Amino acid sequence: MTSTSLLPDVGTELREGYAEVGDQRLHYVEAGEGPLLVLLHGFPEFWFGWRLQIAPLAAAGFRVVAPDTRGYNLSSKPEEFKDYGVDLLAADIRGLIGELGAESALLVGHDWGGTIAWTTAMNHPEAVDRLAILNAAHPRKLGEGLHHPSQLRKSWYFFFFATPALPEEVVHLRDWHFFRHFMEDARPPYTDEEIERYVEAWSQPGAAAGMINYYRASVRQSQKEAAAKLRPISAPTLVIWGERDSYLGSDLAEPHADDVPNLDRVERLADASHWVHHDEAERVNQLLIDFFSPAA
Repeated sequence: MTSTSLLPDVGTELREGYAEVGDQRLHYVEAGEGPLLVLLHGFPEFWFGWRLQIAPLAAAGFRVVAPDTRGYNLSSKPEEFKDYGVDLLAADIRGLIGELGAESALLVGHDWGGTIAWTTAMNHPEAVDRLAILNAAHPRKLGEGLHHPSQLRKSWYFFFFATPALPEEVVHLRDWHFFRHFMEDARPPYTDEEIERYVEAWSQPGAAAGMINYYRASVRQSQKEAAAKLRPISAPTLVIWGERDSYLGSDLAEPHADDVPNLDRVERLADASHWVHHDEAERVNQLLIDFFSPAA
């Protein structure tokens, strides 16, 4: 574990490290001391997506760890799409928690990080004390949503990314315009400096293919096969949902009661986009602190 001045300023001292998890090497940053709280970023972000959460959560008494998930930024980037199945991604997080010296953790996930978090809580319930999900549909709800034309229109990129070779050729054109496009509805807009941090991460060797392979692995698994793996989640769960999401319909926010029997609530933020942790950072931070605090 090292500290480095090369890390961006997020309002608190960051420590940087790598965890060897199976045959993967996961890069992460951390701050604070206390109960372990793991933040899982979505597409097309990396650990830096949590820059507005790390300092407030650390100040609230948590040991906050934000990894680059498999395929992103400085973490391992296997070449085959089959190595990005969600069960493998969840096993990475289970292994990371152990490598950090903990038996279990508080877990937060946004977008693809939310899908990984849902799956970690299903597959490794002993490792998740409490679960918070930001704009990521429960896998059953997402599968149901993809049967409806309105959600299929929102999710068109799932199927584009599933094609071989072409996506990697397209995404870097015009200074990564394709990836930048996904983040354009954030309010306030991401700054040029923030976008340049993302460009640096996207430009890491193998990163673009790794990020896209999440979609290839997902689309090529049948919905029947995916549904057969689902298990009820025992951890108390909070869902935070930005209602102006351009990619996920608001009807996907509420998981089925049988799938999440210990749902605390779905907190809907009317003016927030898919990037709810950016748009409404102070509100999201307070919701997480209240939900994860020992008195909650």
